[in-house]
Amino acid sequence: MADPRHCHFLLPGDWHTPTGGYTYDRRLSMALRETGWMVSPMVLEGAWPWPDEADLASAAQRIAGLPDGALVIADGLAFGVLAEVVQPHAGRLRWLALVHHPLHLETGLDVADSARLRISETRALRLARQVVVVSGSTAGEVAAMGVPPAHIAVVEPGTDPAPRAHAPPRRDGPLQLLCVATLTPRKGHTLLLQALTGLLHLPWVLHIVGSAERDPGVAARLRTMAQPLGDRVVWHGELPGAALHAHYAAADVFVLPSFYEGYGMVVTEALAHGLPVVTTDGGALAHTLPPGAGLQVRAGDVVALQAALERVLADEGLREQLAAGARAAAVTLPTWTQQAARFAAVLEALA
Repeated sequence: MADPRHCHFLLPGDWHTPTGGYTYDRRLSMALRETGWMVSPMVLEGAWPWPDEADLASAAQRIAGLPDGALVIADGLAFGVLAEVVQPHAGRLRWLALVHHPLHLETGLDVADSARLRISETRALRLARQVVVVSGSTAGEVAAMGVPPAHIAVVEPGTDPAPRAHAPPRRDGPLQLLCVATLTPRKGHTLLLQALTGLLHLPWVLHIVGSAERDPGVAARLRTMAQPLGDRVVWHGELPGAALHAHYAAADVFVLPSFYEGYGMVVTEALAHGLPVVTTDGGALAHTLPPGAGLQVRAGDVVALQAALERVLADEGLREQLAAGARAAAVTLPTWTQQAARFAAVLEALA
């Protein structure tokens, strides 16, 4: 008989990859272990969510080797394209699908690819006994795919402690803007660069932290687009935790111009550091940013984004007001221990 407090975590790659989804998987697992759960990572190699035949065959072999009755948490980046692999094991394994955001909502997909992913993910989610999503917004999107609301639980990300800003006096030199986001179409870097091109009369430097390897074509186009801005745009690539925290600590304003987010963990990280935020209302971002902690504009609206950035860059009093709002919001953010307890309650119901 399977250990009721043992779960296998099916992961589409290295969970040390510095993205919100992988961070959620890793930190949640660490917190579950601290409460007495045994969490066994099962890494699936491949280019998810676009695996080749070899990737699918390897996943099928790994899943077939799991013992009857095993509790399996499956990250949606892989699970959403594994319906045919999971089907033979839908009855003998207890599947929990973890959806950070529906695959078909990724920005930049053509119509055919988006439709293919929606069909595949819908089939897969119907095989899961439980679906956990990271926001109420994502819960609605998953329900729209045909998953009964009773089978959907919301467990938002936790937050790690971080040094909080305390409204330092305005220093000389340009204001430091920070954007932490992988260089992909969904993150909206193009809009950010367009907006800042119209703000050259203000003193600022933009620091962009995020992988250029996920979509090299997009990364190359962004660098070309930023060339007229010269050294006012600094590219840092992916950074480990300590280096990333140093950038949060050095920043004056955090900006995330995404078209869509399933949650937007970097926004809560910015709040934890006491930073004023400029972001969009794309997906769950409409609810992730608390009132009074930043400025929010319609996703995809470059004119509104430019206006918001101009306001926060030009008005020191507004920045201090929003920073105070960020610090107030930070003390209300849930910890990973609290969120692991919520997730564990869902697991125990399956056990």
